[in-house]
Amino acid sequence: MVGAVDVRVFGLRYFARCMECGFCKDACCQYGVDVDAENVRRILGHREALEARLGVPAGEWFEGEVERDGEFPSGGRVRTAVRDGRCVFSNRAERGCVLHAYCLEVGVPHRELKPLVSSLFPMTFDGGVLLPSGEAVDRSLVCSGSGPTLYEGARDELAHYFGPELVAELDEIAAEVAARGASEGAGVE
Repeated sequence: MVGAVDVRVFGLRYFARCMECGFCKDACCQYGVDVDAENVRRILGHREALEARLGVPAGEWFEGEVERDGEFPSGGRVRTAVRDGRCVFSNRAERGCVLHAYCLEVGVPHRELKPLVSSLFPMTFDGGVLLPSGEAVDRSLVCSGSGPTLYEGARDELAHYFGPELVAELDEIAAEVAARGASEGAGVE
């Protein structure tokens, strides 16, 4: 799935401790997120409990039909609905992702329900390339600028989704980039 990496992920930085943030008000959740079709099935398996937490019927959680997309594990994806300017799964009573919080509450690994794209943000993938999200590149991401690199912040998630072999390769590239002091404008390796 990932065959190349945009080396900017080793230089761009952000405040990675999401739930410790006191300044963003979950701005990254304003657009909703693409969800793997198989992940949708797992989410719907918790329908009753999630409907009670969200106050939104499951039929209103996703927009449109599943679209074919070979970059997602199941080969398809659908987008979460946006309600009142935020992802339907955004925790309006507090902060963060209802899916993530629910998993913590009931002892389900968060990766079982939380979308892959959400877990990697502000990194993403496109055309087989691991890259920074547009918000990280143009610095419109409220938490851009300080903290770990995008790669450091998402390293554990990358290992889970793409395997330790990819992370070992990325660690080597990260070390090379650091050694040569690559600029944020460097290309793809």
